Amino acid sequence: MDYIREYKSFVNSYYFAEGLRITIGVTLPAVVLNYFGHLDIGLVVALGAMCTSVSDIPGPALARRNGMIATIVINCVVALLTALLVPYPVALGIMVPVLCFLFSMIGVYGPRMNSIGVAALLIMVLSLYKVHTGWGILQSAFYVAAGGTWYTLFSLALYNFRPYRLIQQALGDSMFSIADYLRTRGSFYDKNADFEQVYLDMMEKQSQVQHKQLLVRELLFKSRNIVKESQQTGRTLLMIFTESIDLFERTTTSFHSYEALHKLFDDSGILEKFRLYIDQLAAELEINALAVQSGEGSRQPDQLQRSLSLLQKEFTQFSDAQRSPSTFEGLISLKKIVQSLEDITRRLYTLHNYTKNRDVQVKPDAPALDYDQFVSRTDLDPKHFFDNLTFTSGTFRHALRLSIAMLAGFVLSHMFVLGHSYWILLTIVVILKPAYSVSRSRNYQRTIGTIGGALLGFGILFFIRDRTALFIIMLVMMTGAYSLLRTRYLVSVVLMTPYVFIMFYLLGNQDYDKVIIDRLVDTTIGSVIAFATSFLLLPAWEHKQIPAYMSESLTASLAYFKNVAENFAGRPVTQLDYKLSRKNAFVALGNLSEAFSRMLSEPRSKQKNARPMHQFVVMVHMLNSHIASLSHFSASLAAKYHSEEFNQVIDAIMEDLDNAIGMINRLPPDGEAADTEPLLLNARVKDLVNKRKLELQQGLIDTETRTSLSEFKPIVDQFLFIAGIAADLEKICLEFSKKGAVVPAL
Repeated sequence: MDYIREYKSFVNSYYFAEGLRITIGVTLPAVVLNYFGHLDIGLVVALGAMCTSVSDIPGPALARRNGMIATIVINCVVALLTALLVPYPVALGIMVPVLCFLFSMIGVYGPRMNSIGVAALLIMVLSLYKVHTGWGILQSAFYVAAGGTWYTLFSLALYNFRPYRLIQQALGDSMFSIADYLRTRGSFYDKNADFEQVYLDMMEKQSQVQHKQLLVRELLFKSRNIVKESQQTGRTLLMIFTESIDLFERTTTSFHSYEALHKLFDDSGILEKFRLYIDQLAAELEINALAVQSGEGSRQPDQLQRSLSLLQKEFTQFSDAQRSPSTFEGLISLKKIVQSLEDITRRLYTLHNYTKNRDVQVKPDAPALDYDQFVSRTDLDPKHFFDNLTFTSGTFRHALRLSIAMLAGFVLSHMFVLGHSYWILLTIVVILKPAYSVSRSRNYQRTIGTIGGALLGFGILFFIRDRTALFIIMLVMMTGAYSLLRTRYLVSVVLMTPYVFIMFYLLGNQDYDKVIIDRLVDTTIGSVIAFATSFLLLPAWEHKQIPAYMSESLTASLAYFKNVAENFAGRPVTQLDYKLSRKNAFVALGNLSEAFSRMLSEPRSKQKNARPMHQFVVMVHMLNSHIASLSHFSASLAAKYHSEEFNQVIDAIMEDLDNAIGMINRLPPDGEAADTEPLLLNARVKDLVNKRKLELQQGLIDTETRTSLSEFKPIVDQFLFIAGIAADLEKICLEFSKKGAVVPAL
């Protein structure tokens, strides 16, 4: 691992920028008001700023602004309502579950609305045990709104000062995730590769790529001033993103069975050389990603070109030495892999030119695309809210779980004398998530992190008493905690716990040992309640949700295949349709992979049909990989080799995939799954293969047959691979349907 690059990536990421922004936005009001002797007011203002920061998730500036304004208004109302009802425990006992249900249900409108709901619950919890009287009730709500307003102005001012910064950070982060994915795919060439584990790792990496690319799409395509402007920076960022998507598609290509390649060439060492060069490509992509994040130019990748030239030379020598009738098909596959690596290298040079030369003339994507179609819009139709008031809705079930868990925590905190009772409810809010696997992971990390953080905090307060030093340490830990909150939750909790202890100590609570004990006890109680409700109360097991993802993924892959394959039948599609179908296919595949990964984190008794589902997910990965390979040939060779002969295999593949989708959705299957063979294409390829074998026996090397075979056979091979995968997917779905394992997609 390159630790220097890791460090630079972190300090240039939007996670670190977010940590700094929240730390300054929360602490500055308290410090300033404390200077003027109003620390009590400063703490409430800081509380309003902190809760507003929860809704300040990455996204277009307009969406962030509207989200924070909505948070300010809602938090002010919630703070006012809570302060009014604090003297009345029974009324509070009614309010807590009602607000929990309401603010959890608005999550049906997307992540930003969900974050607004979480912010409202946080302000409710942190206001539950603070008694106000008279005008103090209105004043506390006003100070909360003032803190939120300050943070909103501060955050938007930073954006206006550097409007491209967030996009640069998110784009660089997505490129880092592509590099991780590329390095993972390189593991297939390892002599001792565990293919099943590599596929699992690849699923996780691809899911990360899709999530990060979705964020960049939101930032770029929902910002009219970037998509439509002629400014160099905006157009360059747009071109870097589109180039990175094409590069990602290229990294997903597959030209042969990895098992077959290892069987043929494992002892030759050529596959290990491929793996080493792929690692070098990934490292170079990370250099470009860091350049995008930092806004600086990347260095000239001279070493990469030398390594490619050496690989090409070694492969040519290897190919000449190994060429025989028994290996020439495998050598064709290796040649296509080399060509793919050459193409990725060229794309990396293009990315380098975009980051290095800021004066380069960037041409708009041609033909012009309607970027609005690549992003989703948030529809706040109330009907969507009421349509989800059913037990088939995961959001509804989560809202009920959270409401009951919070009510249990509230009642328990009033039944027993606990030092900081709100920590129980706070733990429940941050741990309990819609998916059981996520809740379990958060529960474990919160508990272990709190224990580790408590030990660290005790050590700091035991050995350090200087208040200035403690304040600096608190700021550092606060920044680290908020920077790692989205990516390293365990480490974030470890840092957050001592910063809370130090804050209490600086506020005059010298009994820090009692605060530590309270934190441990309250966190444990909240964790137990969260675990019990997530496991016992209306749990949302993934095996019940996965069929919907399976159907969505196959449907998207079918559309992707159709838009690629039609070119070979002489029916070209528009660039917009192709890119939309590609985006939908990879996003749906990422969602499917993520759902399957969550299922593997659930109890074994709830992992229904895990093995065949794993086969299904792997096959869809392979399907999209071969479609991506076919799309590469489509761009350069479809016009040369298009023929009606392709219709037979295209129709067979589409029929198999349609049948598989119907079985997932419990539609009557169209007969038994049957093997199909594209006879016309097979006959044409076999004629070329036999002719080429005869030429090799005669010592003929460079012939027209060799050129035709090297171009046409890989195309037919991709269709054959896709046809085989489609037939296997149909068989798997048929077996699922017979067993009743597949339920209607909800």
